[in-house]
Amino acid sequence: KGYLASIGWFTAFDNQQAVDADGQPIPWVTYSFIDFIKTRLTKDLTIFEYGSGNSTLFYAKNVKKVVSVEHDEAWFNKIVTAKASNAEMIFTPLEKDGEYAKKASLLGEKFDVIIVDGRDRVNCCKHSISALTVNGVLVLDDSEREFYEEARTFLTLNGFKELPFTGISPGLFYNKTTSVFYKADNCLGI
Repeated sequence: KGYLASIGWFTAFDNQQAVDADGQPIPWVTYSFIDFIKTRLTKDLTIFEYGSGNSTLFYAKNVKKVVSVEHDEAWFNKIVTAKASNAEMIFTPLEKDGEYAKKASLLGEKFDVIIVDGRDRVNCCKHSISALTVNGVLVLDDSEREFYEEARTFLTLNGFKELPFTGISPGLFYNKTTSVFYKADNCLGI
């Protein structure tokens, strides 16, 4: 009983995957961010995601389209069969500041939300802002890590404000932060 049971933290811990109390997929980000984003997702939004998994399934239920890039071929092959009809999954090998980090901008599309929760996150952030719609937002998970300070600085210098969501995440014991980087008149109504 209690808060951790109601949000599914024990279920996530026992299953070693990001799920809610009912075993449904959720992103492996802070619960405070999940609470924030789930009420703002609409069938009008498109999402690009660095890193795939339960988050891809969660977002696909709530938005028009999800495109996800994955660098781990074994993981990609395991989860691609479970993808939703409105989700596209792309395998791209990882090479620092290579095609993987540039994938959002290479597709020739604009996305309302770009979620950076994979590898090479600093370069993903740098290349992604050109793939955002005019009212798009970028989400950086684990933004508290000193290693990602360069990405936070880059986004701030490019006119984005940061809204951090700090707390625990599914099945994990430690505090972490998921940050939303946004400008005025953004698609999430911040």
